[in-house]
Amino acid sequence: MEAKAITRFVRLSPRKARLVADLVRGKSALDAIDILEFTNKKAARIIKKTLMSAVANATNNFKMDEEKLVVSTIMINQGPVLKRVMPRAMGRADIIRKPTAHITLAVSDEQ
Repeated sequence: MEAKAITRFVRLSPRKARLVADLVRGKSALDAIDILEFTNKKAARIIKKTLMSAVANATNNFKMDEEKLVVSTIMINQGPVLKRVMPRAMGRADIIRKPTAHITLAVSDEQ
């Protein structure tokens, strides 16, 4: 059985978030929460929140044991890019790209 949590439109670069996601992929859920607690990245806080939501979904909706849960899949996909304009010298303008990400995390009780 698998329980899932999705966080969408996070103001975070998907490339930077994937570095944090690789730390917890395949680990037990409780170990992953500990790893994310002490990882000094913005993505760690957001992925931890998504992981805790997936664990809560598993325990409340599917009656799974919290101790046996494993992070089975974690995907960081690219969301829409917000484009902003910054004025520059001599009447020019630069486009500032503000990327967003979608985080999909699933936990399961099977090894």
